[in-house]
Parts: sequence; C-alpha cells; structure tokens
Amino acid sequence: MDEQTGLRERKKQRTREAISNAALELFFEHGFDQVSISQVAEAAEVSRRTLFAYFQGKDDLVLHRIADHEHESARVVRAHRAAPLPALREHFLDGLRRHDPITGLCDLPQVLALYRLIMGTPTLLPSLLRFRESGELALAAELGDSPDLPPLTARLAAAQIASVQWRLSMENHHRMANGVSATHAYPEAVAAAELGFDLLMNGLGTLGKS
Repeated sequence: MDEQTGLRERKKQRTREAISNAALELFFEHGFDQVSISQVAEAAEVSRRTLFAYFQGKDDLVLHRIADHEHESARVVRAHRAAPLPALREHFLDGLRRHDPITGLCDLPQVLALYRLIMGTPTLLPSLLRFRESGELALAAELGDSPDLPPLTARLAAAQIASVQWRLSMENHHRMANGVSATHAYPEAVAAAELGFDLLMNGLGTLGKS
C-alpha cells in the first residue's frame, strides 16, 4: 500500500468512526427510534449520501459495533477442524478471561450502554436476529466441510452451539446490567460456560444424572 492510499484509508476510517460516534451519542441521549438519519448526518457533519456510503442503514449504525464477531465461531472451526468443539470452548473461556464484550462479561460503561440500547429497542431486534442467524449459518457451513459430518448434522450442531453461546452471553450481560462487576461475576460465568459446553460435548442424555 503506497502512502497516498494509506492516507485515503485512514481518512475513510476517521469518517466512519465520526459517523458512528455521532450516531451512538444521539441514540444514547434520545433513543434509537427518535433519531433520524438526517440528524445523524448533520451531527457528523456529512451528507446523507456520504453516510450511506459507509453504513447500509440505520440499524447498521449500531450493529456494526459487533459485526467483527458475526462469523467468529466459523473462523475458530476453520482453524481447528480436527477438534472444533474443544476449540470453541477454549475460545469462549479465553473471551471470559479477557472480558471480551461478545461474551457478555464486560462492565465497561460504553459496552453496557450499547447493550441497553440494543436490547431496549424492539425495532433493532430483527436485525440482531439476522446477525445471529448469519453466524449460525456460517458455523454450519464450516462444520459441514468435514467429510464425516452430514449436512443436517452440521446444521443441528451449529444451532445448538450458537444457542449455548448466545444464552451464556445473555446471562453475563444481564449480570453486568444489574450492577455486578465483571471480576466478581467471572467465576460464575466460567462455571456456566463449562456446564454449557459439557452438555454440548456429552449430549443432553446426561440431564438429571448426578
């Protein structure tokens, strides 16, 4: 990449961040549904056309903050095809150790504010569900690349894995939203993750057994 190209890319990134930050400030203050695209563009000092060059729509102004994680599980499986479930387990546990926001175990004010915005805005939930479904489909595709795994088995496995990860993250988010610190909640979050992945590893036939 030459210097001129590098400058253009950095300028684009600054513009994208300025639009995103302006949008979230308005959404946090007034609510997602009460803020228009025109208001976001005005606050970011860009045109509507420029805004749409960086973001597909109003929902994307919020959900792009977690977009990097959309196909995260699929990437983990791609890198560990020989033992995908143990790799996903360790990846989630490592996320808990790092207080990665995607695990829900993060009590940074800006993360909590984003969580409250998303979960408290019904009009955002369809986009959030599409985000989740996209991740699940990508995971199923990666699992299905194994010659020993029939397509239906891959889809069912991906659905179960994604559901466990989602529920673990939501439980952690709820704790953070209720004022529990990430450090204090960490042991319980690890125990819950171990239980969730044990059920995935051993099957639900172990339910009710001591």
